[in-house]
Parts: sequence; C-alpha cells; structure tokens
Amino acid sequence: MDIERIQPQLREWAGARADRALTIYLNDHLAGATAGTRLARRIAAHAPTGQAERRAGVAREIREDRGALLVLMHSLHVPVHHHLLLVGAAAEALGVLKPNGRLVRRARLSELVELEAMYLGVCGKAAMWRTLAELPGLDRQTVVDLPLLLRRATAQSRLLEELRREAGGRALAVV
Repeated sequence: MDIERIQPQLREWAGARADRALTIYLNDHLAGATAGTRLARRIAAHAPTGQAERRAGVAREIREDRGALLVLMHSLHVPVHHHLLLVGAAAEALGVLKPNGRLVRRARLSELVELEAMYLGVCGKAAMWRTLAELPGLDRQTVVDLPLLLRRATAQSRLLEELRREAGGRALAVV
C-alpha cells in the first residue's frame, strides 16, 4: 500500500471525524441551552420578593448565550440538528411534571430543584466555552467573544449559587 497516495484521504477522513465530533458537541450543548432558556424563564417568573430583577437578568443573559452559540455554530458551518432542540424542550417540559409533593400548585421544593438544575447547566455551558476557547485556531474562525461568554457564565453560576442557597433555606427549613 502506497502511504503517500492515501495520506490526503486519511487527512480528509480525520477532518470529517473532527467536524462530526464538533457538530455533535455543539448540538448537544444547543439542546441543553434550549432547555436552559426555558427553565431560566420559569425561574424568573416565580421569583420571590426582591429577586425578580436578578432572575430576569440571568434569564436574559442565558437566552443571549444561546443566541451566541447559534452564531458560533453558523460561523463554523455547523448544522443545527433541530430534532435535538425538540428533545431539549421536551426534557425541560417534563421536568415540570415531576412529583413534588403538590398536585396543582408549585411546591417549595420546586424552586430549589430548578435552581440546582440551572446551576449545573450554567457550569456545563462554562465548560463548553472553556473547551472552545482552548481549541487551536478557533478564536480566528469565530465571531463570538469566548472569553466574555466564559466570564458571564462564571458570574451566572455565582448568582445561581447564591439564589440556590437562599432557596434551600426556604424549602428545607425545619419549622
């Protein structure tokens, strides 16, 4: 077998596998961002007194971050797998139906569980921005500011942790 003859084919195959991995990776995060955007909106809608503005702000940023991910995917010519967006939206909607000790009204525990889920999602988003920022040459191929998005995700996780601690005190207080 003449290795020089097949090297270009091997490089093309390796590049196609890398493109496929990036497509899967970004679409998985987009599905999570779709669910996260819906969850953030619900968290903001059920804000206790004094938290509405902070929760609305983080919900807005999370929606904008999803938009930045779409812009990034477009700039890298990564196709959107729309069926995964439906899965993400469905998963978030099913989360509302989980048993929480109440049949009709929101339970005290719902706020805590939702904030924990949102916190985990934001940590995953931060990990994605870090991973992408560390890829050689990606910063020259993208139109989004990855360091800014990472700083914003870090700030969001700090705020969500604060809100989560407060919600834990309310939901699990022994009376």
